[in-house]
Amino acid sequence: MKDERGLYYYPFPQNTRVRMYVREADGMIWFRLWNTDDPELWEEHGWVPYDAIKQATAMHKHTNFDPNHAYDIAVAEMVIKERD
Repeated sequence: MKDERGLYYYPFPQNTRVRMYVREADGMIWFRLWNTDDPELWEEHGWVPYDAIKQATAMHKHTNFDPNHAYDIAVAEMVIKERD
């Protein structure tokens, strides 16, 4: 999907108030979260490269949060591919 901010998907399909924006730059995929209920989030958190997401996954290994669920590289690649 696409809007004025760019390409996106719903990281939590049951909650369409949250969107994950994706782009390809510098040979890698970047992510940026947007939440209708927290508009400051867009300004406070910039684009994050997938490599940083992979590092965060290692840090959250023993917690209930898995960044790969929200920052889904396979979905991001599909969204970007469909753009073309």
